[in-house]
Amino acid sequence: MDALIIQILNGLDKGSAYALIALGLTLIFGTLGVVNFAHGALFMLGSFCAVTISRLFQVSYVVVDETKTDFLGNPLKVKMPYVSDWFGPEVGAWIIDWSVPLSILFAIPIMVLIGVTIERGLIKHFYKRPHADQILVTFGLAIVLQEIVKYFFGANPIPMPAPDAFKGSLDFGALIGMQSSSIIYPYWRLIYFAFAGVLITSVFCFLQFTTFGMVVRAGMADRETVGLLGINIDKRFTIMFGIAAAVAGLAGVMYTPINSPNYHMGMDFLVLSFVVVVVGGMGSLPGAVLAGFLLGILESFASTTWASNMLPGINQIIIYLVAIIVLLTRPRGLMGRKGVMEE
Repeated sequence: MDALIIQILNGLDKGSAYALIALGLTLIFGTLGVVNFAHGALFMLGSFCAVTISRLFQVSYVVVDETKTDFLGNPLKVKMPYVSDWFGPEVGAWIIDWSVPLSILFAIPIMVLIGVTIERGLIKHFYKRPHADQILVTFGLAIVLQEIVKYFFGANPIPMPAPDAFKGSLDFGALIGMQSSSIIYPYWRLIYFAFAGVLITSVFCFLQFTTFGMVVRAGMADRETVGLLGINIDKRFTIMFGIAAAVAGLAGVMYTPINSPNYHMGMDFLVLSFVVVVVGGMGSLPGAVLAGFLLGILESFASTTWASNMLPGINQIIIYLVAIIVLLTRPRGLMGRKGVMEE
């Protein structure tokens, strides 16, 4: 039972990233009809937002500390972060320690701006072009963004620690009434799963219960009719592109302590996320989330020792096998809508 629960937790952890990226992909496709192969790059840019903010918090100047001396007895020169100078040593140390969660506050406007810029500067010119053209141009954009990040941050992964309060592991077994120490699971992975749940719920509530969201859903169903009512639906769809970019960016920010940011991490998630979207059903937001968690759990179980011994390499292909089976039995995916990408 403990091994089963651990694999489910591992699956929910990875499935959270799949679901968040696939949710953003589906938002863009459902509103604009654009197949955005640059969406994985937005996930990567979000992670490097966290890297940048963390480095800015640690910008320092050199001061002489009279209380410390070197081996010759001379006062020691130490680096003083500006945040510690401005807010005091304790608050400054707290800001640096919590740089990853605090990066969310900066990543939201940055990623919205990046998303709106991409949509207005590039994507809008390909609305009426074939999906193949959209794929080529957005894939090219993803490569450009990847190389820009590589130029400024280098090719090596950049470790981003979680706050000290969440660096350890939780006795999850004792928490659910099992034997103590039977299930030990990292705090931050549980935090990431909870964060994904809050973010996904927020997006659905925004679309379901706000006037803006209701207009967007109406525009997704019948864009022309909404436009005839005098509503600038294009402007709202541009904002939705920015929101989708922010969702991908926030997923990247919070994933940095789990997977050290590197310039190709967006490509690592991109193909799998598109498989998630297809399995869930093109244009279906609930389908994207459901498929993300489902495939994450299946991949987790396929990575176990017994599964690898029975079918070597199954963890590398399980998602694609499931996609083949689902599409053979349900060509529109688990929750796909009729007429989406069927013309």
